Amino acid sequence: MSLSDYVRVMPKAELHVHLQGATQPETLLHLAQRNGITLPAETVEGIREWYTFQDFDHFLSVYDLICECFRSGEDIELALREFSAGQAAQNIRYTEVTFTPPRRIPWPEQFAALRRGREWALTEHGIIINLILDIPREYDAAVGNLIADWAIDGSRAGVVVGLGLGGPERGNPAARFADAFEKARASGLPAALHAGEVVGPESIWDALAHGFSARIGHGVRCLEDPRLVEHLRDRQIPLEVSPSSNVLLGVCSSLAEHPLPRLLDAGLYVTVNSDDPPMFNTTLTDEFLRCAEAFGWGAERIEQLTLNALRVAFYSERQTLVEQYLAEFARLREQFGIQTCEPVESASHIGP
Repeated sequence: MSLSDYVRVMPKAELHVHLQGATQPETLLHLAQRNGITLPAETVEGIREWYTFQDFDHFLSVYDLICECFRSGEDIELALREFSAGQAAQNIRYTEVTFTPPRRIPWPEQFAALRRGREWALTEHGIIINLILDIPREYDAAVGNLIADWAIDGSRAGVVVGLGLGGPERGNPAARFADAFEKARASGLPAALHAGEVVGPESIWDALAHGFSARIGHGVRCLEDPRLVEHLRDRQIPLEVSPSSNVLLGVCSSLAEHPLPRLLDAGLYVTVNSDDPPMFNTTLTDEFLRCAEAFGWGAERIEQLTLNALRVAFYSERQTLVEQYLAEFARLREQFGIQTCEPVESASHIGP
């Protein structure tokens, strides 16, 4: 059995992936037609071409229009079901998916849809989907407080497990939403803020100081500040690294130049994620395969990164999942002779 085969069948976990950003072209077309929204293209092929990454501004415009297509609880449930089926197809058994809640839809309607979608994922595919509600950085503080209230409400039923902060880092500090994150912390709801991808270490410090971030979404530019590296290492604050996203957004020129090996060498706590899969032409499986090829990883490294994700999940039963995954890894290794893995096959190219 090759390493590629093993990665495809092994159980996986993901902490940093966006529901709207994971919306496949077929699903988006359906939502747009149902809600009378005009898209830049009217075919799956055309939408796929429109998704193709050009630059950060284009990416944000695509993401914003996807969000515009979510007009009802039924839309949310459909997207979550389609997303869950895609995760199940990769054997991603645990996911924390970030959801940007549309303000036009009443929160009770959104919550009911999220709950139905989670239950469907568990019943139909046997996978666990938990939600992180996301505050877009470009919003004002009042909206941030509203989303924090929604997240706290959703957490009482175990549907929402965290509060996030996404969107353009530049000019939109986490400090603007300090009250929202303080409210979440007081309620016992953990935070995972995006920081340190488009903006440098100062964004990560800001996320830690004002967002009380238990994990950092991206965080790869921490290497520019030795004091920050020491802080993250000593406290083992996890980084949710999305390699293809980082390459396309210009953090590094190629996957071969990605700072991921240096993050690991520095003793930082790393997880691997897909971020916005169809827009970055990737999946979690692809991320592992590309990194295995670029950095010479074997099965042990990929298993460890998977366990890293489980161990810092915002989920009360995470240790049970760790034990289940360890048993499954052992079974697969014995079944397929993973000790004699062949080199990883050539992975698909990042981006267009």
